[in-house]
Amino acid sequence: MLGKLGHAGFHFSKHTLQILAFILGLALLVIIVSFFVDEPMRRAMEKNINQRLTGYTARIQDLDFNIFSFSVTLHDVSIRQDAHPEPAVALLPRLHASVQWSELLKLKLVSDFRFDQPQIYVNRPQLKKEASDEIPLHKRGWQDAAFAVYPLKINLLQVNDGAFTYIDKDPKRPLKLTHLFFRANNVRNIRSPERVYPSPVHAEGIIFGTGRGEIDGHANFLAEPYLGFNTLVSLENVPLDYFRPLLSRSNLSIRDGFLTTHGQVEFSPNVKVAKVEDLLIDRVGLEYVHTAPTAPAEQRRVEKVGKEVKEASDKPGMHIRLDKFEIRDSTLGIVNRAKTPSYRLFLAGTNLQVTNLTNKTREGRAVANLTGRFMGSGRTAARATFRPLRTGADFDLDLKIEDTQMTAMNDLWRAYGKFDVVGGVFSIYSELKVKDGRIDGYVKPIFKD
Repeated sequence: MLGKLGHAGFHFSKHTLQILAFILGLALLVIIVSFFVDEPMRRAMEKNINQRLTGYTARIQDLDFNIFSFSVTLHDVSIRQDAHPEPAVALLPRLHASVQWSELLKLKLVSDFRFDQPQIYVNRPQLKKEASDEIPLHKRGWQDAAFAVYPLKINLLQVNDGAFTYIDKDPKRPLKLTHLFFRANNVRNIRSPERVYPSPVHAEGIIFGTGRGEIDGHANFLAEPYLGFNTLVSLENVPLDYFRPLLSRSNLSIRDGFLTTHGQVEFSPNVKVAKVEDLLIDRVGLEYVHTAPTAPAEQRRVEKVGKEVKEASDKPGMHIRLDKFEIRDSTLGIVNRAKTPSYRLFLAGTNLQVTNLTNKTREGRAVANLTGRFMGSGRTAARATFRPLRTGADFDLDLKIEDTQMTAMNDLWRAYGKFDVVGGVFSIYSELKVKDGRIDGYVKPIFKD
């Protein structure tokens, strides 16, 4: 009985066998055709990409085309800057592009791009070349190149376990972001009203080995003339020492230190908002170094910053607010190498807290409280209130520095007074009010013993 059932269960008619043979043959033919199509498609795609790129050249090592899912997978893609081809600015071990099937059910014909373990590498010569070029980066044909990879506009963009490396001066201390994950969906949404961001965006990664960053929010990729986004931003324990080469060009010397901050950023063609809940810099050593050769550049920098601060004050469409800014257990200093001898003034054990820092006058005054040890010994306490004004400075300051060992300031005495001391303490008390171009108050220095 079982034998009869088993025999009956596997019995196929001649017509059924012919259909199965046709399906298997068709599948085999598709596989064979796909195999022979891969290499011609790779060559044609590489050519089309490079015809659309300006200043960069792409190479595709291998390509797999899947006719069943209508998808294409590129393997070992490299992109090099023509002016500085070594190293490659991008290495893409795997790029997979296909129809986004979930949107096809909604009658939207768009694509899904996924990059697995991409590596982006930029050094200073490559960056300088890009900055000096007349054609901006976003007009180098990148979107057209993506269209050459897959003939549907991107709607879902994913990056899995990516890395970004920037080398400035010291190749042993790169700025490196690792384990980067990024996902943006609904990229091809119809154009939306102002301040509407239809596409969900999420990104996270490891910053310089020990820090962590996360972005979560929405974007409008079709906003004109550039994209807009509204996201929550979180940075935890980001080491600041890696910024040493970059900051040195602004006469800043940094060592150690960690940054933690949380806030919201909204950026679009018509609205620019940055609301930071807290920003903490912990255990940093930061000095401003003034030199005679860099003095003209320093002056230009000061004038530029002053101009930008005035322009940002109460500027329509721009809202910058920092609820709480802290510097903890740090050393802040000034080094003047333009004098003979050069000297250094510093505040050790610095603890600074600033609240309600904003570019909107209507939001009231910011308040700053500072404590530390001037030159390592002078007990220091200061309190200031200030607010942004287009017409000039508006602040009140109450400062006291007590019992600073004067021998620690001998280079300063020699530079300006041509004398030094072998003992004694220095204190200074001051109350100042600055408004409408007028300064009121007093400065009271005291020398003792």
